[in-house]
Amino acid sequence: MRYLDGDGPAPSAPADRLIGRDHDLGVIRGFVDEAMVSGGALLLSGDAGVGKTVLLDSAAGRAQGAGTRVVRAGGVEFESTISFAGLHQVLQPLLADLDRLADPYRTALSVALGLDRGAPSDQLLVSNAVLTLLVRAAVERPLLVIVDDLPWLDRASAVVLGFVARRLGGSRVGFLGAYRSGEGSFFERGGVPRHHVPPLDTTAAAALIQERSPSLAPRVRERLLTEAQGNPLALLELPVALNGPQRSGASVPELLPLGRRLQTVFASRVETLPAPTQLLLLYAVLDGTGDLHILASAEHADVEDLAPAERAGLVQVDAATGRLTFRHPLTRSAVVELSTSGQRREVHRALAEYWADLPERRAWHLARATVEPTEDVASLLEEVARDTVRRGDAGGAIAALLRAAELSPRGYERSRRIAEAAYLGADLTGDLRDVPRLLEEARLADGGRAGPLVAAVAAAHHILLSGEGDLDTAHRLLVGAIEMQHQPYDATDATMIDALYTLAWLCQSSQRAELWKPLHRALDLLKPEVPDQLALTVGTMADPARTAAPALGRLDALIASLDQEADPVRIIRIAMTSLYVDRLPACRTALRRVLRDGRDHSSLTVEIQGLVYLGRDHFAAGEWDELEAQAARGRDLGEAHDYQLLSTEFLYQRALVAAARGDEAATRALTDEMILWATPRGVGSYLSCAAHARALAALGRGRFEDAYRHACAISRAGELASHVPPALFVVMDLVEAAVRTGRAAEASAHATAAREAGIAAISPRLALLVTASAAIAADDDEAIGLFEEALALPGTDRWPFELARVSLAYGERLRRVKSTTQARTRLADAIDTFERLGAHPWTARARNELRATGLSVTATGVTGPASLTPQQREIALLAAAGLTNKQIAERLFLSPRTVAAHLRQLFPKLGVASRAALRDALADQSGDDQKMP
Repeated sequence: MRYLDGDGPAPSAPADRLIGRDHDLGVIRGFVDEAMVSGGALLLSGDAGVGKTVLLDSAAGRAQGAGTRVVRAGGVEFESTISFAGLHQVLQPLLADLDRLADPYRTALSVALGLDRGAPSDQLLVSNAVLTLLVRAAVERPLLVIVDDLPWLDRASAVVLGFVARRLGGSRVGFLGAYRSGEGSFFERGGVPRHHVPPLDTTAAAALIQERSPSLAPRVRERLLTEAQGNPLALLELPVALNGPQRSGASVPELLPLGRRLQTVFASRVETLPAPTQLLLLYAVLDGTGDLHILASAEHADVEDLAPAERAGLVQVDAATGRLTFRHPLTRSAVVELSTSGQRREVHRALAEYWADLPERRAWHLARATVEPTEDVASLLEEVARDTVRRGDAGGAIAALLRAAELSPRGYERSRRIAEAAYLGADLTGDLRDVPRLLEEARLADGGRAGPLVAAVAAAHHILLSGEGDLDTAHRLLVGAIEMQHQPYDATDATMIDALYTLAWLCQSSQRAELWKPLHRALDLLKPEVPDQLALTVGTMADPARTAAPALGRLDALIASLDQEADPVRIIRIAMTSLYVDRLPACRTALRRVLRDGRDHSSLTVEIQGLVYLGRDHFAAGEWDELEAQAARGRDLGEAHDYQLLSTEFLYQRALVAAARGDEAATRALTDEMILWATPRGVGSYLSCAAHARALAALGRGRFEDAYRHACAISRAGELASHVPPALFVVMDLVEAAVRTGRAAEASAHATAAREAGIAAISPRLALLVTASAAIAADDDEAIGLFEEALALPGTDRWPFELARVSLAYGERLRRVKSTTQARTRLADAIDTFERLGAHPWTARARNELRATGLSVTATGVTGPASLTPQQREIALLAAAGLTNKQIAERLFLSPRTVAAHLRQLFPKLGVASRAALRDALADQSGDDQKMP
């Protein structure tokens, strides 16, 4: 970390005038002035190089100029694995006030910061202690805490500082943080105001490049302005990379560095530095503290060797604080990129020696300097893990134990350390109710190999469900534990089967083909044979476009047995197996039983998972109001028990409804939250889900270019992405968007890929989507027959929204070929369904098409029996026959609430006010099927 206490000299922030940043400076100054009086927090976001750090400099200068004490820190990649490193640096200038805290707070904070030993305190106590310390520090004069690079904070510090930032109102303590847009972190941003720092506009960008590089030829300047896209860092750094002829316009390179290429600019500048300077910079990067005393200890270099880097503007050395800071994180990346693995190991060894009195730093440096398994280093890391646990950070202890396991010679010690990491992850930080029992059984196992595997399963469940760590960590832990078992693996071992199910779930969440390979290897080693249900799960979840078809008959037979199934875990696994092959409707009754039996929270995980699968089915069935109610309940349960993975699923379900109903603000907010959570943890499934919701929202509004981009983020045009199951359900989205944006070849290729993959055989819905996609991509003569084929498919009324979308597309094509009467019928069908669902943008699209046929469309729409959907007609007939809502619901596999909603909608269509009048209305008006408004 790097920090600056306000008692030192003011930072070398730019002058009051920053080109093109008047508005941003106004926001920053307003925040600083208000925070001095009443406290508060503000987060700056923006692209890399947009100038967030410069704005933080300005804030620090203004605050210090007004007498406010400033404490400044910044996340550093190396320290992200050292628990509470960030918090320690933020609080170091304030530790003199630690003794003024109440005993519980002082003890909790001292243990967390490693200043004292003792029993670990819970996170809430540590967070409140930090809040109290900051408020006390601001009694004499206001305090401003500035933290740059939030995503690189260690997890424990990020959680605490996120808690504090949301509770500073009325305190005279300000918190100002910065992070790169689109970059997830463990810092909880909810409830903290944010200000996005945009790129410079064209005028400001031109002024900046003219001021800083006035000698550029006009043609070169225009080229740089075009490629820099308003990014201040690019505007400042790109000219530096040009030689004389290039600056004069005599020879401009074909490609200028931007985005990733901008790293090349930094690398080229670092490469020009003398070797001793590069060595010192490598020390600074790998150490992360910025302490000049550490750099002075480097062999074959002297602190004075930093001068070339200072003159090049790559680093800043503050003699008063004795610290070095890099101008931009990309400079650090370039330094490491240009070093060899041998150089890095050598520097880590030297740093380990320097930090000999600090066991945690020493152990981590030694671990990074070590390649071959070494028991001495593994033991040191294990000691670090134990100390970390005593400070209350089980997540940091897991990381240390996993690295210790990697460095352990194969055998008992490796197995034991993996098991202990699993124990810590599940028992100390988990909320999985069965985990303590499983781990106790593992600890009591009499030398058997199942113990560590049970612990690994528990820990992987915790990581997967809670989102405390990334999927790669959970995958590595679980695969390592599985591969330590005796081969061939025992197919009758319940622990092994649980491990493989967990691994399958984890792999599906990642949507990366390479993570599935260890699972397939394990299945090959499972004897005497792979359990049928496990084989079905892998077949339908991993890559259903290519592997699901052979499993469907056996899956249908398995689902048929659900009425007799009492095991909730088995029910959930069957539902999981059914998800991507559209078998969830047949799982409804069993899933509702899981919810009913799980209300006492005796099995919280399966209860929330039951809500997940029912919610997916509710969206497909058009029961969106019921979905939203269940999603709210699921979200509340998930957040209350820290089940972040499952909680994110409910964001997706709500985003789908918001997208279909035209609530773009909600769609954007929900998908943003999904992306920011899923990205740092590698949860690719929810990145696909976010893209799905955004594509659906764009299609409804007619923004077809956006829809195409989002759909292609799931699966490129012309192929069904491998191991990405959501690709099956956006086939029509992509094809429609491609046709609407003039990409006829891409539309045809994608429709062909879907047809040739044979996914139409999986379910009626996929048959509908594949056939309709072919129709949308076809010429007019062929399209009519394909649309008729799609709409004649049996069983598709179970998916009313997709069916209505196909009717809309068919109506649009019919109107285009002048089949006006038929077009009106199809469009009226679509309007009726869209109105019932509340899919307002889709209703508007269909109404516009209907008007284009020359028909005047009223607000009430189509009436009479012809206006009823097939499902509404069936409900009306059953109600007319005297069945109650509950009886109708049981017969049609709906909820009574859904039946009641249908009846409310169909009464005005038939011109009746009660169930008693239904029979006559249906009989009297049976000949009015073609009536139009």
